[in-house]
Amino acid sequence: MFGMGKPKGLVGLDIGSSSVKVVELKKKGSEYELVSLGLESLGQDTVVDGAIMDSFTVANAIEKIFTEHKIKSKAISTAVSGHSVIVKRITVNVPTEAEVANAIPYEAQQYIPFDMADVFMSYEVLGPPQTGPGFDVMLVAVKRDKILNHTNVVSQAGKEARVVEIDAFSLQNAFEMNYDPPPDRMTALLNIGASLMNINIMRGGVPLFTRDVSVGGNQYTDTLQKELDLSFEDAEKLKQGQEVGTVAADAKTPHIRSVSEILLLEIQKTFDFFRQTTTAENIQQIYMAGGTAKIEGLVDMLKEEFNVPVEILNPFQRVEINPSKFDTSYINDIAPRMSVAVGLALRSFDTP
Repeated sequence: MFGMGKPKGLVGLDIGSSSVKVVELKKKGSEYELVSLGLESLGQDTVVDGAIMDSFTVANAIEKIFTEHKIKSKAISTAVSGHSVIVKRITVNVPTEAEVANAIPYEAQQYIPFDMADVFMSYEVLGPPQTGPGFDVMLVAVKRDKILNHTNVVSQAGKEARVVEIDAFSLQNAFEMNYDPPPDRMTALLNIGASLMNINIMRGGVPLFTRDVSVGGNQYTDTLQKELDLSFEDAEKLKQGQEVGTVAADAKTPHIRSVSEILLLEIQKTFDFFRQTTTAENIQQIYMAGGTAKIEGLVDMLKEEFNVPVEILNPFQRVEINPSKFDTSYINDIAPRMSVAVGLALRSFDTP
């Protein structure tokens, strides 16, 4: 989205609230093969709502992954999300596509609630609108300090950020490489991380609506910690399905469900807003990514609430993985968490 050099040789780097994820792919004809993969956990409050609070720790985590997995490339594609990111589908009323570029700076001012001097801006022409003249455009604006928050840490780790994208779009890249939905199917992609949920509603390869919500896996941990009088570490283990001391196996169930209902409400609000402002059509399928996607009972709750197919997204479904080099059971376990990193690694194969 915000290109800073040629895409060739890029390593996908996803800096999340609970971990740093790295994926490197290579392409053989039309097939993809996993070259490198790394995941390094981060402590509490290292990254909060998409903002890097402890750059030293994050830079060290990046360096550690690259060293341990012998990743030679220094070229990075990374992504940002959160409240400093504006994604808006707009209609620009100009007679030709060539004139969109001149109109964008003026049109954008009414949609971006920041000083234009303080943002990086990009756009993509989607085509003519369904009704009326002009062109539909996907407008993206990110505060400069948000971009620098990430690129400075990448530099601190001795790497170079060549591409900075939006989490929701990286997720879509990974989805489209691995799945072939019917072109007319309205699909919702949910990336539920530790502190943020990215929602991307798309159809036929076109993102129609995106939203970042400040809810995620940390709320499960906080609730279990408080309600069952646990340490942060034990609450994390319990959330992930591990046994913790004398805590009964079913003690967590009502607390897990109460937080899942909060997530469900935010998803419902987003879908309702989308229908009210964009189209009256309903979502026809949901794919979930991020570590929180595997929370006990969450998939079933979404199926019940929305009465549509709900699936955990596997970003390695069409990626060749050498079992002599990688532990496939480990990769299957962490796959949902690696979705954005896979989408970012795919940027390496974009045409410059």
